[in-house]
Amino acid sequence: MQINNRTKVYIDGANLYRGSKSLEWKFDYKNFYIWLSENFKTEEIYFFIGFVEDQKKLYSFLEKIGYKIIFKKTLKSKGKIKGNCDAELVLKAVVDIFREEFDDFVLVSSDGDFACLLEFVRDENKEVTVISPSKKLSYLIRRLQCEITYLDSLRKKLDKKKRPLNGN
Repeated sequence: MQINNRTKVYIDGANLYRGSKSLEWKFDYKNFYIWLSENFKTEEIYFFIGFVEDQKKLYSFLEKIGYKIIFKKTLKSKGKIKGNCDAELVLKAVVDIFREEFDDFVLVSSDGDFACLLEFVRDENKEVTVISPSKKLSYLIRRLQCEITYLDSLRKKLDKKKRPLNGN
């Protein structure tokens, strides 16, 4: 596989976690990284996630696989941890556009809050792909007519139990 890194992948970590959990199969972050890097021929895979002290093992694991982790500081409110990374993801993507860092943009999220970012990326003449972790992809994204893949359709490729060597 030849890596060109003219594609960048931006993962909304919380959205991926919630979506994959709802699919009722054992999601494998390593297989997902391999599939993303092979399918999009890139090693530029950013994983946006709120930092929680007792999750350091997970973060180390994700970095070891190859994800580039971008943290958001979290805070506790009414017993719940808050660490929404939407703004960090949008800022990173816009900076990368202005630096002409990519030609193809892949977003892993079902969150309609990213619709304006996707429109902006498309208006900058970049190819846009969305991988939706949830079957409930926001209408705001669906109406954009970009390439959409539902995570559930990748189950045979990503299931933790087995994965073909060629990635198909």
